[in-house]
Amino acid sequence: MDEKEKPLVIGVTGGSGSGKTSVTKAIYNHFPGKSIMILEHDSYYKDQSHLDFQDRLKTNYDHPLAFDTELMVDQLKALLNNQAVDVPVYDYKRHTRSSEVIHQEPKEVIIVEGIMVLVDQALRNLMDIKIYVDTDDDIRIIRRIKRDMQDRGRSLDSIIDQYLSVVKQMHEQFIEPSKRYADIIIPEGSQNQVAIDLVTTKIQNIFDERQ
Repeated sequence: MDEKEKPLVIGVTGGSGSGKTSVTKAIYNHFPGKSIMILEHDSYYKDQSHLDFQDRLKTNYDHPLAFDTELMVDQLKALLNNQAVDVPVYDYKRHTRSSEVIHQEPKEVIIVEGIMVLVDQALRNLMDIKIYVDTDDDIRIIRRIKRDMQDRGRSLDSIIDQYLSVVKQMHEQFIEPSKRYADIIIPEGSQNQVAIDLVTTKIQNIFDERQ
């Protein structure tokens, strides 16, 4: 990548179960072999090694303070300056940051994905395109129930309790209001092929211009 060319940064957000990850993957998979990467906000959950395990379990992962967004901003700035970074890895079983890191070289296109990526102004200011995946609440909770039961072995009651006590409130307080910062709103996620085509066409134009 030319030293003078800064990478294109695309932010993709939406509520839990909105389809934001599917949108991110659809964009990424459209460019096999191209200089494109995904930077997940979930990788930047704060280190909790100073807390005992029971206290770690009380963490509200749907609140902006759960994330070390300052580190993400610093690492994204480094990538924008064509510098490699070591992205943290979060250990969900231990509820704290792992000792491992993932070495990441800079790419021409960086997709920044997560439920809170449009909440923080410093992070938003680094984005060229901001996408909000807007999906009805009933669809999102159904997707969350299926995912958590199938992939995480959780009971229906625990999923519903967490949704009503934490997830729904955090969505209404932080995520939904961040929609006003979006350049593009995609209803129903990756099933909206027209919207995906518009975004990938924009990215393809950038690749073509840099050849």
